[in-house]
Amino acid sequence: MASGNSSINKLTRRAALAVGIACLGSTLAHAQSAQQLPDGFSLLSELAPDIQQDIRYRGNNNFLGRPVAGYSANECVLSTEAANALAEIQPHLAALGFGLKVYDCYRPQHAVDDFVEWAQLVFDQRMKASYYPDVPKAELFSQGYIAERSGHSRGSTVDLTLVPLDSEQPEVDALARDYDCRAPVAERVPDNSLDMGTAYDCFDALSHTFNPAVGDAVLARRRMLVNIMNTAGFDNYDQEWWHFTLRDEPFPEQYFDFALPQTTGTEQ
Repeated sequence: MASGNSSINKLTRRAALAVGIACLGSTLAHAQSAQQLPDGFSLLSELAPDIQQDIRYRGNNNFLGRPVAGYSANECVLSTEAANALAEIQPHLAALGFGLKVYDCYRPQHAVDDFVEWAQLVFDQRMKASYYPDVPKAELFSQGYIAERSGHSRGSTVDLTLVPLDSEQPEVDALARDYDCRAPVAERVPDNSLDMGTAYDCFDALSHTFNPAVGDAVLARRRMLVNIMNTAGFDNYDQEWWHFTLRDEPFPEQYFDFALPQTTGTEQ
């Protein structure tokens, strides 16, 4: 009997040791990810794990049709102030049956440079029908859709939408066919977003936040998003219903180019 108890005790100690090692590994992983970020920045997944993340520039579901330089993980990084502000919104939305989903957060300057280089390749228009059907590629700069400096690189600008609380982002092969970003919601690239009148990153006048052409129901949803974000301290860029910047951003004049952390992140 004593021998049996001894074996059980050994197994118990081994199990406890395994759990301890796993917890230590998790703690070290979080510490490592935090160490990779400059002071004043945080992973959104650590402050607001219930916010969905669909980082579009990591894959091909974007206006370039390919991954963008600098996007190595499905992970949203923001200034800690901006991340905390979003975290405060989520419970209020959950009470209404909705949640937030982010498409883009901090954007390294070398990712912005990748946009600029792509824009100069006039022959590469494989995503034109899906994302900028009526805008000549050569005019994406002059019309304000692409710039050599982005507020995202300051760390307090975020692209986001509203989603039903328990919904999931569907699998998408954005290169399988052309999706008109202005089409009715059932004909756009699949997304679990509420119908906001256009797809995300649709370079078109219909994306202007208060364009009445999208109809009263869509305008009401856009106003709801803008009002919620305004209450949390964010201002909307009126040419893009999804684009918000923290009003009192901590780095208003500083553009960052640090690498995004190499973490597994929050896969959605």
